[in-house]
Amino acid sequence: MWLKPEEVLLKNALKLWATVKSNDYFILQRRRGYGEGSGGLAGLLVGTLDAVLDSTAKVAPFRILHQTPDSQVYWTIACGASEEELSQHWEWLQQNIMRTLSVFDSSDDITSFVQGKIRGLIAEEGKVSLVQEDEPEKFREALLRFESWFSLPGKEKLVTYFSCSCWRGRVPCQGWLYLSTNFLCFYSYLLGNEVKLVISWVEISRLEKTTSVLLTESIRVCAGGEDHCFSMFLHLQQTFLLMEQLADYAVRRLIDKETFPSDHILTDPLQITKRGLETHARNEAFRSFFRLPCEENLLEVYESFLWVPFSHFNTLGKICVSESYLCFASQDGSQCHLIIPMREILSVEKPDRSSRALIVCMRGKRALRFSEVRDFERLAGTIRRKCGNTASPQHSASSQMLLECHEDEEGLMVGQRDNSKTVSTEALMNVFHPQDAENLDPKMLKEKMKEQSWQIHFAEYGRGTSMFCTRKTRDLIVRGVPESLRGELWLLFSGAVNDMATHPGHYSELVEVSLGTISLATDEIERDLHRSLPDHPAFQSDTGISALRRVLTAYAYRNPKIGYCQAMNILASVLLLYAKEEEAFWLLVAVCERMLPDYFNRRIIGALVDQAVFEDLIREHLTQLTEHMTDLTFLSSVSLSWFLTLFISVLPIESAVNVVDCFFFDGIKAILQLGLATLDYNMDALLCCNDDTEAVTILNRFFDSVTNKDSPLPATVQQAPVGHNDKAAQRVDISDLIREAYEKYGDIKSEEVESMRRRNKLYVIQTLEDTTKQNVVRVVAQEVKFTASHMDELYVLFKRQHFLSCYWTVSSPALQHHDPSLPYLEQYQLGRAQFTSLFLLLQPWSPGAYTHTLAHWTFRLIDDNHDGMVNFREFCRALDILYSGSFTDKLKFLFKLHLPPASTGSAVSRTCQSSQCQELPNFTCLTVCSPDGSDDGVIRKSPEKGRGKVDLQAYLKQWQDEIQKKEESIKDLPRIDQTQFILLSKTLYGLFHGDPEEEALFRAVARVTSLLLRMEEVGRRLQEDSAPSRASSSPQSPSPSKTSASPPESTSPVEAAAQQLEAVHVDQDPSSPGQAASDGAPSSPEGTSDGASSSTLETEPANTPSEHTAPPSPQGLDWSFSFEQVLASLLNEPVLVRFFEKPVDIRNLLVRAKRDQLKAQINK
Repeated sequence: MWLKPEEVLLKNALKLWATVKSNDYFILQRRRGYGEGSGGLAGLLVGTLDAVLDSTAKVAPFRILHQTPDSQVYWTIACGASEEELSQHWEWLQQNIMRTLSVFDSSDDITSFVQGKIRGLIAEEGKVSLVQEDEPEKFREALLRFESWFSLPGKEKLVTYFSCSCWRGRVPCQGWLYLSTNFLCFYSYLLGNEVKLVISWVEISRLEKTTSVLLTESIRVCAGGEDHCFSMFLHLQQTFLLMEQLADYAVRRLIDKETFPSDHILTDPLQITKRGLETHARNEAFRSFFRLPCEENLLEVYESFLWVPFSHFNTLGKICVSESYLCFASQDGSQCHLIIPMREILSVEKPDRSSRALIVCMRGKRALRFSEVRDFERLAGTIRRKCGNTASPQHSASSQMLLECHEDEEGLMVGQRDNSKTVSTEALMNVFHPQDAENLDPKMLKEKMKEQSWQIHFAEYGRGTSMFCTRKTRDLIVRGVPESLRGELWLLFSGAVNDMATHPGHYSELVEVSLGTISLATDEIERDLHRSLPDHPAFQSDTGISALRRVLTAYAYRNPKIGYCQAMNILASVLLLYAKEEEAFWLLVAVCERMLPDYFNRRIIGALVDQAVFEDLIREHLTQLTEHMTDLTFLSSVSLSWFLTLFISVLPIESAVNVVDCFFFDGIKAILQLGLATLDYNMDALLCCNDDTEAVTILNRFFDSVTNKDSPLPATVQQAPVGHNDKAAQRVDISDLIREAYEKYGDIKSEEVESMRRRNKLYVIQTLEDTTKQNVVRVVAQEVKFTASHMDELYVLFKRQHFLSCYWTVSSPALQHHDPSLPYLEQYQLGRAQFTSLFLLLQPWSPGAYTHTLAHWTFRLIDDNHDGMVNFREFCRALDILYSGSFTDKLKFLFKLHLPPASTGSAVSRTCQSSQCQELPNFTCLTVCSPDGSDDGVIRKSPEKGRGKVDLQAYLKQWQDEIQKKEESIKDLPRIDQTQFILLSKTLYGLFHGDPEEEALFRAVARVTSLLLRMEEVGRRLQEDSAPSRASSSPQSPSPSKTSASPPESTSPVEAAAQQLEAVHVDQDPSSPGQAASDGAPSSPEGTSDGASSSTLETEPANTPSEHTAPPSPQGLDWSFSFEQVLASLLNEPVLVRFFEKPVDIRNLLVRAKRDQLKAQINK
């Protein structure tokens, strides 16, 4: 490998390098301790020094130096792992460089020429991915070491590397940590002790920063039940964040099967870079903080001061620019931030160049002044380009601003396009409970005071998308939002207002397209419609139910990955009370896709992650409760509904909406704070509980006692009991509870919550994966004879093989066929190529050329539903027969491998129509009926993705048939014809290769085939003898003897088959043909015919038409054997019975497969 020329002092390297060859300008050297004479103490010391110092010589112990005459300074220009590799570089230098160097007079000119040539070679052979690296030269050397040490496939993309120590007990091993797309790798070499770790990201269950007495800070990695501790990083935080991102990326891509847009940084796993990961992390943090749509990316950042008119001072912060938004966040603790859509900006002015200031003019007669912007001219140009303003810098927008009014801004913010009569344009609360302006009730007066406070806030801080958000805004939220402003503020704080503005009319289009469709999601929606706030008048009428149906159906159509999940109906019904229908839809989008990610899916991973975060916060803030309840899983199960429904399902509706107010402003942090406050309020009662039931009762009573004394809603709507009785003093006002939550736990930062989310997600994912494994193993174990430990190891191997098919591609069959609606038995499946690789590792027989074909046939046989994928149950059934089946079971399995559809490549539709295929068992072929009754033959396993309605009766019937299905009888098997029987004989010969009794087994098979053929010959002669009598009774029909009998001079079909079998036997048998013939095998009259038959059988695959696989003639139709005949003949040979009943060392096979699984992928 050519290297960027670097200076070395040769006199200091003489003790570590030995010269192999040299000339006037170049030297080829070998590292001492490598190659010849590498043993001894010198080799150990040099190897240790190379590993600790990360020297390239550890994996490239040969190098070429360029020297200048009469100088002690030399330049490294190439390195390699072997002398042969460097010899090619040496020859190139001799042929292309040496002749030219004699022309130069100056040594400096010679050195400059050589360096230029080497840099040119590096540029030509450089990889495309290295262009994006910060230090391409050093990265090239690190990549060389990575490939040499860990022997991973060449497609594996190295992302970055760090120097660190890995602790083995109490001893640190200094080495290098390599982070690639799919693996975490570590290498260390100290005094002959080599430490090498390769850990897949998807196997990691814990990834966290820890501190101890010995180590100030370290990174702890838990994988496969083992802990690994890495320390002594130069940049520990940077390393930890990259490890978190790579682990999360692996989980999203391989376990969740998430796909990314074609222009996304993470689309191609072969092009992942450190810079790309850092950019992706910045973009996600930017979108999360400002609640922006997922297509927004952070483009530019500027540090500046912003004039805050309500405080009359400049606040320091950062300007963040994306494709469609200009955002500002303070850095001086004032917690001030604002979002300005580019569509709102009218002009940009530069009033004072000395102060590097900009004035951004917006609609609504507003302007913002940024000062001390380092590159203010570039920022001004970016804003003008983004907002499409081509006016001059001194252009004034005052005339345009006068044309705008607050009503126009409101209309723009809402973005309502009433182009469909089916869409409601009013919030349900306004329809069913309009406020009476003349009502002077004390609660209404207090409501008016709240509205006035917010109007003052709007006048001072702005209103709409460009409103300043400060501490005062949070204080107003905690006090409670007025009923009339709730929908507007929810839209603003959630960021849904921006989605609406950029997608006008999108909701109406979704409603028109989705209404009337039938799917599993729509069935579940219809079932839950009347369970959504059933006591509220709005959902006791068709108006509310229809609006809820449209919103949920439109979202299920828009996002089929989520579709519909329980709890979405409760959330959507509350949104519809205070927001217009289209607004409620976009609020639901913001909650499901941004604010509560992964909450509403089949495994509710997001809710489980936040439960784990909640447990960590309980341990940190409520230590007294933690000491009393050592197991906090009870609190997790109780709090699940809190997170899924934002307390709506446990609190009265008039109190729950106050919680939703805080959630839209502060995100999940508000729910966590309120949960801690709830437990803290009931601390004394919970400490006195004796069991979980009592604790649940206490919390339920507490939630029933929560009320909202300021709610202006009528009594018919409120869910909390009203009235003045003895228990009134024990009631808790929701405003007081929220205020207490913010006072006690308001110091919890959103950044800390996100960090805890990332840390706990890996643990939650692995816990769910372990649960899935236990369920799958428990179900499959009832059908096979494997032990529990063997089943666990088989599942790990199967799952890893599934991942291997997805590591280095985005279009593997496993990813394309992924369907989250499938049961857990089918979540991990293998295509034919991956199944073949794993089958070859686990097969109980000696490997050979025949094994690939046998693996392909096995795949076709056990693929019950003919979808081109094999699940774990099908895989274990096949292995169980090969490992633990009786002689009859194994022979029956091999017999069926040579029958369609296993031994042919014909289409599934054609093979299923044949009579033979009808006899073969199909275990899990499920059908789904389309609404129009048409049957296109496609198996739709994803009801909500397909456009068909699930026929549950069909599912139940097929499940019942599968349970009641009788064990397959050997009499049910079809007969095997001549060509299939010859292939079966050849397969048996291949199985015996390498066995200690190989010769005896060959002879036994020869005797069996001879016996079967002679039995068939006798049967044919009896049939021919009876043919004349049949002909005389039917003179008008042609004589069978004339159509089937061969001419006397030609070879009979029996003799022809004997010749082919003898050819196979001679080709496979290590003994001589004479020995085989003496044991009773049929002999061929002509040796040339044998050779031709053998060649044909060796070169033609089973599914290729040939003279042996052509459709049989009427004469050949009589040529077949039943399974009973084959079984009876083989049972007469004890050596064959011993071979098939020989016990299999399953443990040794599993250990070998685990060791060689990755190597097999590399060698493909």
